Amino acid sequence: MREDFLHFLWRFKRFELTQLTTTENERIHILNWGNHNTDAGPDFSHAKIQIGDTTWAGNVEMHLQSSDWYKHQHQTDKAYDTVILHVVLEEDEPIFRKNGERIPCLELKERIPSKLKNTYLKIWNNTHWIACQNQFHTVNELTRHNWLDRVLIERLERKTKSIKDRLAFTANDWEEVFYQFLARNFGVSVNTTPFELLAQSLSLSILLKHKDQLIQLEALLFGQAGLLNRNFEDAYPQQLKKEYEFLQQKYSLVSLNEESWKFSRMRPANFPSIRIAQFARLIHQTHHLFSKALAIQSIKEVEAMLQAQITGYWETHYVFDKASTKRKKTLGKNMIRLITINTIVPFLFLYGKEHQQESFKKQALQLLEELPAEKNSIISKWQELGVSVENAFQSQALLEQKKYYCDQKKCMQCGIGAAILK
Repeated sequence: MREDFLHFLWRFKRFELTQLTTTENERIHILNWGNHNTDAGPDFSHAKIQIGDTTWAGNVEMHLQSSDWYKHQHQTDKAYDTVILHVVLEEDEPIFRKNGERIPCLELKERIPSKLKNTYLKIWNNTHWIACQNQFHTVNELTRHNWLDRVLIERLERKTKSIKDRLAFTANDWEEVFYQFLARNFGVSVNTTPFELLAQSLSLSILLKHKDQLIQLEALLFGQAGLLNRNFEDAYPQQLKKEYEFLQQKYSLVSLNEESWKFSRMRPANFPSIRIAQFARLIHQTHHLFSKALAIQSIKEVEAMLQAQITGYWETHYVFDKASTKRKKTLGKNMIRLITINTIVPFLFLYGKEHQQESFKKQALQLLEELPAEKNSIISKWQELGVSVENAFQSQALLEQKKYYCDQKKCMQCGIGAAILK
């Protein structure tokens, strides 16, 4: 059993409430149950409770055993000086304030309905893919949908935190930060970090000075990536290297190491060399990437914005000095979907939140509803359980649900888990 089960019992008043007394037999009358605190400090704040003849206002703290108070070092934390009631599953020892007063304690072990306790233990102790696998469909569809809607918002809030941190670092330069996160997404999982470092080492302002010269954009990006630090046979990479050496000196640039990039076990279309060439093409052909992203109204407009077909040398190469069959190389639909989900949607959502413009947040969610659901092992497992997954809105919510609730067994903090126990 975990403490969050006690939180559930308190929040939803699911224990025997008649003739409440402390372990010292003082009558308890709860006037205000308080607000659930998910941050540091006591579990419930701003409670109002009459104990005996005295009415107290303060906080409520909960533990499985009363001695956990000392194990958690609450006696040394001033935040817990305002606790007016200690709610525990079992009082194994009395707890005292710094001034020697005993903290009133409410013990719940004999007040929990046996059916409720057994249901909780059955869920908690099973080894299914999700804890409530056998009870999931007993929760009505509206409750499940409402909860997953909330989980999706939590996912966007979590994803946008790193964007906010980067905005603070760049004095709220939305264009620059969008460029950096867009570059990260061009890394296709295994190369996200070097792509992000590449963008951070080469500001958008420098690239924009050479926007009209594609060869200079490629020279800057390939050079900063550390992919021009050797001798070449082909004329094109030789030209890029020469351009970069001049620009590197002009802007005092320090390149990444070539070893940062991974080519092995990848489809050639995902090679970092191809993605860098496509990224250069995108910057070359698109004015004000972030401003353009803000104006997007549909997935078709996203696809139009991200059409970055590379030509010339890259039509017959995947890497330098190694010719291949001539092929068109554009960003595929899967790549565009990933960029939409991981960059465009979070930026639209955050921009709407920061500027109090609901239209941008609404548009972010609309884009997810337009996109088909992702295909991966987690979504496949949800579908095996009979869950309908029709679009990226739903698949993103289910990915968040699995990783941050089901895998961590946060059943008591989950709307679906709470509904089962209620």
